[in-house]
Amino acid sequence: MTGRDHVADMTAGPRLADALLPRLPSAVETPGFDRSAVAPGIVHLGLGAFHRAHQAVFVDDCLNAGESTWGIVGASLRSADTRNALAPQDGLYTLSVVDGSGERLRVVGSILSTLVAPENPGALLDALCDPRTRIVTLTVTEKAYLRNSAGNLDERHPEVVWDLANPDRPKSLYGFLAEAIARRRAAGTVPFTILSCDNLPANGATLRKLLVAFAGMRDRELGRYVAEDIAFPSSMVDRIVPATTDSDRERISAALGATDAWPVTTEPFRQWVIEDRFPGGRPALERFGVEMVKDVAPFEDMKLRLLNGSHSAIAYLGLLSGHETVAAAFGDPAIRSFVGRLWSEAIPTLPTDAGLRPEAYIDELAKRFDNPALKHRTAQIANDGSQKLPQRIIATAIDRLRTGAGADHLMLAPAAWIAACEARGNSLPAGHFTDPLDAALGAIFAKSLGAAETVDEVFGAAGFAAGSDNLATLKRTAARHLASLRRNGAAATLQELGS
Repeated sequence: MTGRDHVADMTAGPRLADALLPRLPSAVETPGFDRSAVAPGIVHLGLGAFHRAHQAVFVDDCLNAGESTWGIVGASLRSADTRNALAPQDGLYTLSVVDGSGERLRVVGSILSTLVAPENPGALLDALCDPRTRIVTLTVTEKAYLRNSAGNLDERHPEVVWDLANPDRPKSLYGFLAEAIARRRAAGTVPFTILSCDNLPANGATLRKLLVAFAGMRDRELGRYVAEDIAFPSSMVDRIVPATTDSDRERISAALGATDAWPVTTEPFRQWVIEDRFPGGRPALERFGVEMVKDVAPFEDMKLRLLNGSHSAIAYLGLLSGHETVAAAFGDPAIRSFVGRLWSEAIPTLPTDAGLRPEAYIDELAKRFDNPALKHRTAQIANDGSQKLPQRIIATAIDRLRTGAGADHLMLAPAAWIAACEARGNSLPAGHFTDPLDAALGAIFAKSLGAAETVDEVFGAAGFAAGSDNLATLKRTAARHLASLRRNGAAATLQELGS
């Protein structure tokens, strides 16, 4: 059901809105600023649950501190669901922070308006071109970056082709950004800073490379301008945000005494590390725990390899073991023990001179994964594995092999991904999770190949470790694990690996 569909099911009272804030229970934290006096300063692309539980909350902190020029205009590049849920609520929604001690509710007011790009691309371009907009942030899926298997811009992607032919009616994030930059440049408006908040290595540099390529296809001079005059700081974000459920809506709406069509639930932990390059200015995010640094790469690598890598492994092994949530999967002694050994393989690949504290970090991760109140579904994490595993697992395994060390535990993750994909429509429901390569995977699985042949074709389709000197070793290890998963199941495979 969509956010709009849920509204009809809510019976907890009137709809959450500005006028209702004074009547909410005193235990619920509400915006401590005049929302009507806030000016937009940030446009956010990809208005999903993570942004609303993370960046929007940090910005809300800044607005509460009196920085009134940093309101957010949120835009969905695909679905109208979030807009349909939040627009009748004046952009307000409830943040639920849960752990073993209970639940704390906060109404967040930093999102001033919501847009749906496909419905009205002109409205989003107007927001991007507004001189008050000084930062554009992004939380989009990996596939929205429109990369080919080599990691470069897919110049033949239908959205790229469309946007080059129709610059005033773009569909992709590159089309919107390039057209807005071109218009701002023509009008003499100061360039905005573009801040990716996605789980990609060197996300700022990655976005810069791709946007420069797209802009250069439009106009060589525009490509040069993007390369030289637009800032792309990299960032690292961390907060576990499960998908909102019907029971979340009902519980939170009952506590408010008002209907909230799309609250978000999250954990107490939050982290945001940003390279401090904002020529047009920025809010004082460091006052609220954001780490402003010169180089985000070491922090990003630690998060990708220790949190995201183990998350993916937990998701696929959890699905194969019948566990619906991360807490349930991590509570399985065999999976918990495996994750500890995976971390032992990943930690030596991290730099030792960057001020990282990986042992303390994994201790914190274990507590987070154990949070029984955070019902983070393994099927949610399992989505888009072909896009996620290269950064989370494959790159780490390659670094291990370069030093002469093994990657036996790391390579169980892609094998488990393949096995979980094969299991859909059999031991798992069809469509239980999805992947951009589902059509190609389906064709491969239909051949009923042996483990080695399956791994070879899947790695080729996904571009895993393409060009690496260690590709054959990685495939051999993954094939051994896949054969065991097919023959013996997840529990026996984990037991054998642990011994």
